Amino acid sequence: MNHPYRLPPEWAPQQSVILTWPHTHSDWQPLLADVEPVYVELVRQISRFEAVLIAAYDEAHHRHIASLLDTADIAQKNISLYRAPSNDSWTRDHGPITVVNGQGKLRLLDFTFNGWGGKYPATLDNRLTRELHAQGAFGDLPRERIDWVLEGGAIEVDGRGGLLTTTRCLLSPLRNPDLGCQALEAQFHQLFGVERTLWLENGHLVGDDTDSHIDTLARFCNPSTIAYTTCDDPRDEHYNELKAMEAELHAFRDADGNPYRLVPLPWPDPLYDSTGQRLPATYANFLIINGAVLVPTYCVPQDDAALATLAGCFPDRQLIGVNCAPLIRQYGSLHCATMQRPKAP
Repeated sequence: MNHPYRLPPEWAPQQSVILTWPHTHSDWQPLLADVEPVYVELVRQISRFEAVLIAAYDEAHHRHIASLLDTADIAQKNISLYRAPSNDSWTRDHGPITVVNGQGKLRLLDFTFNGWGGKYPATLDNRLTRELHAQGAFGDLPRERIDWVLEGGAIEVDGRGGLLTTTRCLLSPLRNPDLGCQALEAQFHQLFGVERTLWLENGHLVGDDTDSHIDTLARFCNPSTIAYTTCDDPRDEHYNELKAMEAELHAFRDADGNPYRLVPLPWPDPLYDSTGQRLPATYANFLIINGAVLVPTYCVPQDDAALATLAGCFPDRQLIGVNCAPLIRQYGSLHCATMQRPKAP
């Protein structure tokens, strides 16, 4: 009997979370002193609930990370370090996407990663899953190489056959110029068990270089709830675009044909880098783990409201804020830096 695979939602039970640690061979080099404490805190919090798998650049980097964790008094019994060189640290987009079938068997899907449409070098990142798999980082799980481009931050599933994404990202000619909406929907059905693809045509954050990844804009919290980024300032350059996205979300329907429950997230005060470039800070970039939700904070007044809002979406999980102000300086946040691995049912 054929047992098709499906992509579990993020709230499904997890085996571990994968991190690719930032290093001196990447754009993080001048910012390492600021960003490494963020990664230490991520490991501290995640390892309280599940295993953490870390990719280090090389042996020296491996020793450096282990020393940082020792200094922070983080027990490493739940932490595994492997050596695999990378271009950058955005594991959500270069890490494996794990699917499960009706027999409870897991499979790693290793999509092509091309640096968000060729914007950045990505040769090492594109090999990272293969390198970790060869070292046994994922046990005996089979790995399937997929020869078209997909980043994990570009898709969200509701666990009942719905997939949420954006046309601006997935229909970019710099990713898969030969795949249109229908071809992509057929791929989602085959690889992820998706029955309904929900396409957002609006929604963008200034400073975002992913071409509107869905995990910066709108996230499923359960099969019938979407938390989404809003802008409450009509003078802000995001206002009209995010209002149009909100209207699209209102038109979507869940597996039962009902409107999704929509939960607007606070709009953080603007953040800028040293050159005056606005940074794509968003509270939608949270990570769901076993028993908790890690929420990015940015040292702005809206942080507490964001935590309170998301606590209402996840009443059975602990809400933990993680200061991601250093992380957003490279245009990504908490969810972008992580990739969960589901447990077999």
